[in-house]
Amino acid sequence: MSIINFQEKILLAGSSGMVGSSIYKALKKNGYGDKSLGGKIYTPKRVELDLLNTTEVINWFKTKNPSIVIIAAAKVGGIYANFKNPADFILENLKIQTNIIEAAFNANVKRLIFLGSSCIYPKFSKQPIKEEYLLEGQLEGTNEYYAIAKIAGIKLCEALNIQHDFDSISLMPTNLYGPGDNYKPQESHVMAALIKKFSDAKRDNSPSVTCWGTGSPLREFLHVDDLSDAVIFCLKNWNPKNHKSPTYNNGRPLYHLNVGTGKDLSIKELALMIANLSNYKGKIIWDNSKPDGTLQKKLDISRINKLGWKHKIKLKDGIEQTILNYREKYQ
Repeated sequence: MSIINFQEKILLAGSSGMVGSSIYKALKKNGYGDKSLGGKIYTPKRVELDLLNTTEVINWFKTKNPSIVIIAAAKVGGIYANFKNPADFILENLKIQTNIIEAAFNANVKRLIFLGSSCIYPKFSKQPIKEEYLLEGQLEGTNEYYAIAKIAGIKLCEALNIQHDFDSISLMPTNLYGPGDNYKPQESHVMAALIKKFSDAKRDNSPSVTCWGTGSPLREFLHVDDLSDAVIFCLKNWNPKNHKSPTYNNGRPLYHLNVGTGKDLSIKELALMIANLSNYKGKIIWDNSKPDGTLQKKLDISRINKLGWKHKIKLKDGIEQTILNYREKYQ
């Protein structure tokens, strides 16, 4: 039996971003937000609700009274953006998530799901990374401040569960990609950056493309629509306090789950795949003066798989679709 129903009033925070817009489509596809059934999906834009403003958030919850909250809102960016603006990344993310989680708790929301990131795990984690490796070591310096904010959100949800029985759960997706990604040169993540580089180079007949780092780090990638599917699956089916739900090895309830494919590839392999799918025939140059980041970051997804969720979109198919989307919308 599903934990949530079609009569829910759902707040989707961050609905205009890549993740949020995908979750919105998935909710509608699965029958949520149907007014004829009494459902509703709130997707407030910043002009309607400033998530950085505590008073606005509290008043919004009092007025709208949502029963389900999905937190896809966050300040995100790649290595360069994190390096240049560490204070923004920690401060804004702490404010956004704390405002929403605390307001949801005080408003007696039925369920809340918080989206973190695989960068919460230590830089030198054993591979694949299990949920219990959180806080076992030093973070990767290139996104340390963002990661600390996300860890605070996960632990706030866990603490409210333990102390007040507030039903708040968290998902840790691996590197995401798909339609609606951020392609700004100083802000994008590796997948979007490479899709832009090779698509633009193909269009402009450029003789070469320069990529950051050595290309040797291994990364795992999940299509954003697969994450959206996982969000709905977990909202419907995952109760951390159910005796059949995943636990730590000592039997303690687990309140955050990894979401990914369980497969990784090198950045060099990824660049070659994107170049081929973009039909780019020029030379690829690797700028070794630029940072690589964590050398490997593959998630152990055995727990969410055991619950019954698995990813569906193959990497090649997802990249091909994303390249087409980029060319249609941004070129």
